[in-house]
Amino acid sequence: MFTWEKLGLVFNPLEISNPKPWMKEFAQAPSTLIFDDFVRVYFSCRSHADENGQYTSFSAFVDLNRNNLFEILRISEQPILELGEIGTFDEFGTYPVSVIRYGGDVWAYYAGWTRCESVPFNVAIGFALSKNNGETFEKLGKGPIISYTPDEPFVMSGPKIRRFNNKFYLWYIAGSKWVLDNNKPEPVYKIRMATSENGLNWTKLNKDLISSRVEGDEAQASPDVFFHDGLYHMFFCYRYSTNYRGKEKGYRIGYAYSHDLESWTRDDIQVGIDVSDEGWDSEMISYPHVFSLDGEIYMLYLGNQVGRFGFGIAKMKSKSQV
Repeated sequence: MFTWEKLGLVFNPLEISNPKPWMKEFAQAPSTLIFDDFVRVYFSCRSHADENGQYTSFSAFVDLNRNNLFEILRISEQPILELGEIGTFDEFGTYPVSVIRYGGDVWAYYAGWTRCESVPFNVAIGFALSKNNGETFEKLGKGPIISYTPDEPFVMSGPKIRRFNNKFYLWYIAGSKWVLDNNKPEPVYKIRMATSENGLNWTKLNKDLISSRVEGDEAQASPDVFFHDGLYHMFFCYRYSTNYRGKEKGYRIGYAYSHDLESWTRDDIQVGIDVSDEGWDSEMISYPHVFSLDGEIYMLYLGNQVGRFGFGIAKMKSKSQV
């Protein structure tokens, strides 16, 4: 089994001494970029809700001391991406974002949010590029790089970019249905994958990768894959389709493994991390991001209310025996 030692809460936007108007709460979907002296963690935050209870999401970063990941060196002064123009797919938010270095630049894959009428939102996946070491990013264009298809009709989100065997792999989620929870529509989404030779033109695998466990309409998100001890490992999160904003049916972290990146065996008993007895992650844990640093393997993750109070970190203490 994996065994994770929780180290604590790293960053809480509610504790910033000089908060920015676009970074009032939430630090969601952490994703790292490693530098010589610091670790940059990208995340998505929100301004306060408007008079209609609607949020706008922005993507930002916090730089952590490489030798002390609880020491905050810098918080970005502006969002790393501008919101889209009126009517575009990312007009109302960028959440989440995943980055990779390639060809001397930093590439970002992000989810762009738009608002709808019969359901609260829809999402598609965009691409942006940074030539200033990930400080800010310029979009490829006004539209998404991965959008809806007959097989994946809505809510294309949660991109996680990786490169294995000289090929780009993008794990993401695709909506399969909307269900009503007290007359409020809630999305059900499953984990999927696409591959690319150049990072721009993608071939979708067109199948769900992870079996459902708690119910058929289980929603899955944040598929993060890494290679370790001869296997590909995926940590992800999942929840019930309804009444999931509390502890009983809220997000938990799951685990699966693969030999070929296409066929996955789910084995949540191996995951080695769960909610705490009390505190900021006592109701739910979600959106895992696993990264290696100086001979150690770490996991960043969200706690209660899907990151309203920031993200924390855990360190791997033992290896999987699968």
